[in-house]
Amino acid sequence: MTVTIYDVAREAGVSMATVSRVVNNNPNVKPQTRKKVFEAIERLGYRPNAVARGLASKKTTTVGVVIPDISNAIFAEVARGIEDIANMYHYNIILCNADKRKEKEIRVINTLLEKQVDGLLFMGGAVTEDHLAAFKSANVPVVLCATSDEHGTMPCVDIDHESAAFDAVSALTGAGHRRIAMISGTLQDPTNGYARFQGYRRALEAAGIPYDEKLVRVGNYRYESGVEAMKYFLELEERPTAVFAASDEMAIGAIHYIQDFGLRVPEDVSVISVDNTRMASMVRPQLSAVAQPMYDIGAVSMRLLTKLMRKEPVDQLRVILPHELISRQSVAAR
Repeated sequence: MTVTIYDVAREAGVSMATVSRVVNNNPNVKPQTRKKVFEAIERLGYRPNAVARGLASKKTTTVGVVIPDISNAIFAEVARGIEDIANMYHYNIILCNADKRKEKEIRVINTLLEKQVDGLLFMGGAVTEDHLAAFKSANVPVVLCATSDEHGTMPCVDIDHESAAFDAVSALTGAGHRRIAMISGTLQDPTNGYARFQGYRRALEAAGIPYDEKLVRVGNYRYESGVEAMKYFLELEERPTAVFAASDEMAIGAIHYIQDFGLRVPEDVSVISVDNTRMASMVRPQLSAVAQPMYDIGAVSMRLLTKLMRKEPVDQLRVILPHELISRQSVAAR
């Protein structure tokens, strides 16, 4: 039979209210009484009913997290930062993979809200009007994590993607490269994919290099699209001497195709990326990259959400964390 709070109260010789206070970590319980209640809980194998507690308190101590691609190392690191802070503040995480599909993202958001989560963290691509409508219909706080909305209306934690791309491409121009290609992410995402494209163009302009649309290919952040883009670049009459990729996976795809083609990295073609996942140091040559502080993005996002859920004072609702250029062996002077 299911052990109830009444059974624990009878076993410990206290009221049900006292058991409830102990289970909910209320400090207004004498140490010896708390000890008796915990001993009764252990003897009986009592497990508090989270659903019932949620109905009583109107809080479920759960947070919904929408992740765009659970197989991507970038988002796994963000999720680890979220989980660590959630544990610190005694929240449970419901993690939902949305496969980078807008319709699934909206469906998952609504499903999590139906489950009465206390807050929502959204990692995804472009934040559209449909996303904003779903967020506004929620009666719980929402924080954008590793992304932001175009008009800056939502709380968010991210990096400056345009500046990160500018720094990556500037490393190539500073090494003497003039013919620099880009493997971009989707340009329909104004705060990430398009922002990195704009950073690429701004770095070329700063170096006095004219923009050439033939040197830009749009990928999907995955390895295969890096391979396909590099195949296209190496078939050009005038090949690029350097490539900037908007993700580590695409950069590694480019490196492998360059090597399969019979050329060398970085002697023939230099490669640099944005992300700096663990894969960047595993590939040979090791990949130069602009590092996103992915764990910190997750941790700071979760901490911001806890403040909003608990109605604590918040210094700023839009947090931009610093990025860092990590120089390895994939870039050579020209």
